[in-house]
Amino acid sequence: MASSYFLLLTAVLALVSWQATASDPGPLQDFCVADNSSGVLVNGFVCKDPKDVKVEDFFLAAKLDMPRDTKTNKVGSNVTLINVMRIPGLNTLGISLARIDYAPLGENPPHTHPRATEILTVLEGTLYVGFVTSNPENKFLSKELKEGDVFVFPQGLIHFQFNPNPYKPAVALAALSSQNPGTITIANAVFGSKPMISDDVLAKAFQVEKNTVDWLQAQFWADNHN
Repeated sequence: MASSYFLLLTAVLALVSWQATASDPGPLQDFCVADNSSGVLVNGFVCKDPKDVKVEDFFLAAKLDMPRDTKTNKVGSNVTLINVMRIPGLNTLGISLARIDYAPLGENPPHTHPRATEILTVLEGTLYVGFVTSNPENKFLSKELKEGDVFVFPQGLIHFQFNPNPYKPAVALAALSSQNPGTITIANAVFGSKPMISDDVLAKAFQVEKNTVDWLQAQFWADNHN
């Protein structure tokens, strides 16, 4: 009986340990301000000596109250990400922030965040949002959001936001559960990779003619992040 309890305890501890390592490493002190001048490679950033930490390490004059230019790319959106690369004090704290501006009929195209769940709040306008679950169901869940509405995109799942209004822009604020959530924009990754994925591979995967793949790969896949 004792051995059974021991095996159960071992299994539970292993599960908890696995869950703990599946997200950003937790802080073991008040803070671990990123030392961007260090040449040491670690998972995240090396801590700055606490004696050298300044209030500016936790601050950024990001001007998130100011509208962003949504005409610099074809998708009509502009994502301003505030992560550990911009605020060193975010290191090990497992959080980041983004302002997203949408032109009329603009969108933040289908993408994933491999390291973060996202919670999005609509500040202005209306957004049509959705995400797709993993294989084999690939269930599509979508919702039209109004000002003040909140929506969650689970970590790693493909999701998007679209402004359905042809006359008015929209603005949203998103919080993400990682200091560096990462973004993989599906079209950019598949058709704009460097070097390009073989058109034989993509034609087979998407069940289209190779000339269709060649045309897609010839497009300019702009990044809407800054």
